[in-house]
Amino acid sequence: MTFIKTLAFGAALSVGTAGATWAQDWPTQPIRILVGFSAGSSIDSVARIVGEQLSQTLGQPVVVENRTGANGMLAATGVAQAEADGYTVLFSNSSSITVNPTLYQNIQYQPLEDFEPVTKVVATPFILVTNPENARTDGVSDVSSLVELARSAPGDLSYGSAGVGNLIHIATELLAQQAGVEMTHIPYNGAAPMQLGLLSGEIDLAFDTPSGVPQIEAGNMTALAVSGTDRWPGLPDTPTMQEAGFEDFDVTFWTGVFLPVGTDPQIVSALYDAIVAATEDPETRARLELQGKPIVPTPDEFRQQIIEETEIAARTIEAAGIVVEQ
Repeated sequence: MTFIKTLAFGAALSVGTAGATWAQDWPTQPIRILVGFSAGSSIDSVARIVGEQLSQTLGQPVVVENRTGANGMLAATGVAQAEADGYTVLFSNSSSITVNPTLYQNIQYQPLEDFEPVTKVVATPFILVTNPENARTDGVSDVSSLVELARSAPGDLSYGSAGVGNLIHIATELLAQQAGVEMTHIPYNGAAPMQLGLLSGEIDLAFDTPSGVPQIEAGNMTALAVSGTDRWPGLPDTPTMQEAGFEDFDVTFWTGVFLPVGTDPQIVSALYDAIVAATEDPETRARLELQGKPIVPTPDEFRQQIIEETEIAARTIEAAGIVVEQ
């Protein structure tokens, strides 16, 4: 078992009396991971894969609890309100952390005020796709030709998303703003029905998830670019948006780990080290690679990324006039 010495802060300095702190071991009891999405979802899978390895590394049971609802906000609120003792951990996604605080006025947490960022675990790009059977996008073979078509007929091309304010929505609006084009947004209730909308010709383009790779391989969708800074292993010939000429375009959906604000820095460091070790375990890494690219920035690096992504999301949302029902 690995034990990490941490300081328990407390008490009372008075005249003639020295203050005292008491050391305690962590962890000495089960750790609870809160996930804001249903069992079997990508984020749930990542939490369970990492949780299994953490249990072995830390020598304590790690239990995953699905607290679904409000685009991950219920779980996030639960962790924000939990005791900062290292025994309640949030596995969340980029939308819940970088987009929700800008979209929702009645949100009950503020990521950088209520959480200690620990690290990301996996990051996954979106794939910009069209339907080769759609006559409206006939002749579109890359991002440049798509942009030219959109400029020639402002508002005629439609794009799908997994819902108003979803990260797919934000990514496509960012593309439109950087390209200086107008397109019509058609929201769906999730990425799967959005993909069906593209395949049926209801919409003209979309940033799909890697779940669409089989449809691309089958020739039912055409991949124009991926939204991250690296090419996706399953589509080695598909360029990144940056390679396609959008140097500042980098949008991925990630799974990240958080503790309540005020958690002892040594506990944050210990959890980070344990997660790094998990991603370096060959079997665990292979399982994680089915969900995305394993990547574990330091807590400080992760915090800075959240700041930057939140600023981009806020600017994009304001420029697009995106509003959600409260």
